[in-house]
Amino acid sequence: MTKMVLTLLASAALCASLPHRANAELDVARLKSAIEKSVEADYPKLDALYKDIHAHPEIAFQEEKTAAKLAAEMRALGFEVTEHIGKTGLVAIYRNGEGPTIMVRTELDALPMEEKTGLPYASHDKTTWQGRETFVAHSCGHDVHMASWVGTAKTLVGLKDQWHGTLMFIAQPAEEIVSGAKAMLADGLFTRFPKPNVGFALHDGPFAYGTVRYRVGIGSSAADGLYIKFRGRGGHGAVPQATIDPVMMAARFVVDVQSVISREKDPTEFGVVSIGSIHGGTASNIIPDDVVLFGTIRTFKPEVRAKMLAGIERTAKAVAAMSNAPEPEISITEGTKAVINDPNVVGTAERVLKAAFGDKFEPSPPGTPSEDYSEFVSAGVPSMFFNIGIYEPERVAAAREGRGPPLPSNHSPLFAPVPEPTIKTGVAAMTLAVLSAFDRQAPEK
Repeated sequence: MTKMVLTLLASAALCASLPHRANAELDVARLKSAIEKSVEADYPKLDALYKDIHAHPEIAFQEEKTAAKLAAEMRALGFEVTEHIGKTGLVAIYRNGEGPTIMVRTELDALPMEEKTGLPYASHDKTTWQGRETFVAHSCGHDVHMASWVGTAKTLVGLKDQWHGTLMFIAQPAEEIVSGAKAMLADGLFTRFPKPNVGFALHDGPFAYGTVRYRVGIGSSAADGLYIKFRGRGGHGAVPQATIDPVMMAARFVVDVQSVISREKDPTEFGVVSIGSIHGGTASNIIPDDVVLFGTIRTFKPEVRAKMLAGIERTAKAVAAMSNAPEPEISITEGTKAVINDPNVVGTAERVLKAAFGDKFEPSPPGTPSEDYSEFVSAGVPSMFFNIGIYEPERVAAAREGRGPPLPSNHSPLFAPVPEPTIKTGVAAMTLAVLSAFDRQAPEK
């Protein structure tokens, strides 16, 4: 018996085990059971895909091999795949009669950093980033997202008698530099392809696997990039009076800018300024002419953002004035907006996911990291962005109670999800969320 025939028989058996319905309430218990059986059978392939992507990550707009792997997986499932949307992104379409278009997004890119997990499938790959050689690692968890994305697509195809409409699975590049969503939209994502009626995305995080977290309204922070060049007058380190020291200015600014957060911003509103990179000087005994700082600014609300940006600029200029230095060069670049979860989309999915996961489906406060899925929301796609856990519940409890070490978070070199339960939860939660959207969007009969 051929592999294709076996796949068709498995899909037929999966569909036959479920009730046919026409705009009826989802039979969540039976659906979840069928999904779990399907994922259990497919998991060895998903595990192999996950570990291959994990071991061979690619950074923003370099994700050629990663995108090709996902394109091959989706074509094998019967999706129409278009590659190189927004440079390295891809769009996979599966039509199943008349009905709404539901979008599911994953990210493709990794981080320019070294992995230190010691896993047998750890990444040892390197690339060039901003003119320098660097290690690359999936320390944000996008490899989990991709495996869950493929698993969800396969499960939904197997359940195609349970929904009618169009699946639009997109794989987005360059999420880590919040540029990929804009690139795909600029390349005609919603003009060359159907504009979705509803969209979904997920992200993993350092809490217990098997748990799904959600929120209504604000889901993530807006992000702005900060660049400041402090200009001084260089000279000998032993004769500082003959110089204007930009290192001193930079150091003073890094400390003083936090007063904008602690004394000017309402303490009940979220706002963070972090300086992640400082460059200046070539030797220990030379005071340089200038020092450059790079940072990030995170906020939830536009009015808080405006206050913080004004305070940051005023502080930088004041620091330079204190040193009798020229005005600094200041550039604040808008990165991405906050993700706003649609209450109707969340409300529909909430009923289904609560029935499926019980007390492991829980509300959470907005996430402070930023996420350029917000560009799709701003383009008019009502959406739900939710989170799944990655660590053993016992390990999470021990860390929370002080009986164990802190849990490595996303972007840590020690970030190491437990693959199987994490991916299985991602597939089950996303599949049920998509089915809930098809059910709500379906026309009355």
